[in-house]
Amino acid sequence: MPDRQYYTRLGLETIFDKVEAGERLSLEDGETLFTCPDPLAIGELAHRVRTRLHDDAAFYVANQHVNYTNVCVNACTFCAYQREDDTQPGAFRLDTQEILAKLESSPSAPREIHIVGGCHPRLPLSYFEATLAALRARWPNAVLKCFTAVEIAHFARLENISTRQTLERLKAVGLNMLPGGGAEIFDPQIRQQVCPRKSNAEEWLRIHREAHELGIKTNCTMLFGHIETLAQRLDHLDRLRRLQDETGGFVCFIPLPFLTENSKLEIPNPLTGLDELRTIAVSRLMLDNVPHIKAYWVMLTVKQAQAALFWGADDFDGTVVEEKIGHEAGATSRQGLTRQELNAMITGCGLRPVERDSYFNPIQP
Repeated sequence: MPDRQYYTRLGLETIFDKVEAGERLSLEDGETLFTCPDPLAIGELAHRVRTRLHDDAAFYVANQHVNYTNVCVNACTFCAYQREDDTQPGAFRLDTQEILAKLESSPSAPREIHIVGGCHPRLPLSYFEATLAALRARWPNAVLKCFTAVEIAHFARLENISTRQTLERLKAVGLNMLPGGGAEIFDPQIRQQVCPRKSNAEEWLRIHREAHELGIKTNCTMLFGHIETLAQRLDHLDRLRRLQDETGGFVCFIPLPFLTENSKLEIPNPLTGLDELRTIAVSRLMLDNVPHIKAYWVMLTVKQAQAALFWGADDFDGTVVEEKIGHEAGATSRQGLTRQELNAMITGCGLRPVERDSYFNPIQP
């Protein structure tokens, strides 16, 4: 394991000392980490923090994803999933019974039901209330982790109510958590180029603050590796860190590598595997107040997610069962994994698999 002298030779002795002392890193420290010529040194620093927080545990959850529609008013330039309307080839929209049928066909009952979709122009809030109520009646103990902040804002606009009222109504019929999607990169100039119709950073952060105030835990994300700069990645992480200081409501951060297939966005310098791992590592080091970092195997691939467990990540996501958004964008991973496969993949890395619930409480065997 590299010692302080090793980091001194790299000009990282101050950062090393902060990490060892558990002190917060500055944005300037983040820039230094991103530009360090030795990526393995950055990975090792992040692994120190990950090990200090979670020892050799690597978490996973028995979850199932359901995407209810790909019809969306936002038309983000990076998105390969979106369709303009119901008549466009490949467009789909599930009703409540179809969602229930997808979950009923799962090989085992999910502990977590993860539902997201496009911002459909004609699906009223009552559709989502009825769907959550039906899910809660059928699976009373499952955590319903549903709808990004972007979807919450869209529901509120269609209903002509506030986003807080929208969250309150959904919570009343069973909503437990929000996933972290829709954050992309917070910088306004980047959002104007990649998702000009979508919620801006202030709205995304406000909705997550409102959720936290209502006792709804959430995750947070960053879509990286498109046209953003390293400074913009760091600004994004810092805004998440500041909201977490205020509310403590983020459970897990998910760094999402941009997948280029079927995207309208031209990428001058596509991500490399080391870029992905370094960003995961820097995220672990910068987000000192977010307890968990996910290696989302769907978008990373299983092998890269295994590597990420030694670059700061401690969570391997879960069984998933079916995923459409990442696969439309070119994800080459399988649609789902079994508990046995997840256990084997984590054990094969020399780590200890821990099945968890949505809040990272271990499931007792």
